[in-house]
Amino acid sequence: MHKRYKIIDHTADIAIRTTGKSMNEAFENAGYAMFDTMCDAASVKPLTTKRVECEANDLEQLLVDWLSELLFICDVDDMLFSKFEVQITGTKLQAKIYGEKMDRTRHHLKTDIKAITYHMLDVDKETNTVQVLFDI
Repeated sequence: MHKRYKIIDHTADIAIRTTGKSMNEAFENAGYAMFDTMCDAASVKPLTTKRVECEANDLEQLLVDWLSELLFICDVDDMLFSKFEVQITGTKLQAKIYGEKMDRTRHHLKTDIKAITYHMLDVDKETNTVQVLFDI
C-alpha cells in the first residue's frame, strides 16, 4: 500500500499533503491523515457508518468543509474514523465514514486538532493532490 499522506514542516501547526488516483481518493486520504494526526488511525475499527454531505462554491472550500464536518462529528459523537468513501460531483461531496467510539486506552491520542485553516490550502485537480493546515 502506498503512503496516504505527507506531513509538511510548519512551525506551529501541522500541514499535510495527500494525493490519489482521483480527487475522491485525495479527499479520503485527507480524512485519514487528519485522524492519523489525532491518533493511530490504524487502531480505529470501522464498526459504525455515518454519512456526510457537503456542498461548496469550489473544491478548496469543499475540502475545508469536509474536514471540518469530520472534526465536528468526532467532537460531538466522541468518535474516531479510519475508513472513508468519498464521491465528489462538481463541488458536492457525499461520503460514508467508518469508525468507532473513542477509547482512550486503545487509540493512543496524539494531537488535538482545533480547526481546519485556509493557510497553505491547495487543491490541484490535475494531479489529484490536496494540501491543508490543521490548527493544533
